Amino acid sequence: MTHIKAVLFDLDDTLWPIVPVIVRAESILFDWLTAHAPQVARQFTIESLRKRRLALLAENPHYAIDLRALRHTALCEAFTSCGEDLAKVDHAMQVFSDARNSVTPFEDVHPTLARLHGRVALGSVSNGVADLGAIGMAHYFQASIAAHSFGSAKPDPAIFHAACEALGVVPAEAVYIGDDPVLDVEGAQRAGLRAVWINRSAPQPRRSLPGHIEPDAVCATLYELDEWLTERIMIPNNL
Repeated sequence: MTHIKAVLFDLDDTLWPIVPVIVRAESILFDWLTAHAPQVARQFTIESLRKRRLALLAENPHYAIDLRALRHTALCEAFTSCGEDLAKVDHAMQVFSDARNSVTPFEDVHPTLARLHGRVALGSVSNGVADLGAIGMAHYFQASIAAHSFGSAKPDPAIFHAACEALGVVPAEAVYIGDDPVLDVEGAQRAGLRAVWINRSAPQPRRSLPGHIEPDAVCATLYELDEWLTERIMIPNNL
């Protein structure tokens, strides 16, 4: 079997739980709207703004590749309909972005990435809009590909191939680590990579795989992943 030369990670719900982050970020944004764009806060709620984003996504599926653009468009619509100053939208987006990048990684993330760093090429591939620099984790990764800047999203093989190319490996030499069976596991395998399904027990109960999807491994933690990788990337046990 080909030795693994590169390990690629999903971000949201693989390295940190994303639902509490988004809930908090939307609350912080709405508080900002209440103070700085009160007409928007009077005529909309967090839920009605969310429903409008879902409607925009249904109308234009391309927004699935750029969630930042989706939120910006929805805010512009809301500001316009209320007669609020559109110049404030960029500030509102920055407020949300700052809160969205205030994540709390799972406790196994920093130790595992630090152990792997320098022993194998590390990269990330994400459909989300996390900023690894703002989060303070960019130093672990030699390449980071995001759907909104790349122009296509998982499970498109092209985004996996771009990450492999950036790390100087062929797909057979890479493994992708993610929590989503379809986007991460099936998507990576169809692109020619191996795939490990991260099925954590918290904050949600462990899940079941669709019957047609068979990961190369299933791990409950990144510590388990590290053990699985050790033999395959030939990391000396004394390092």
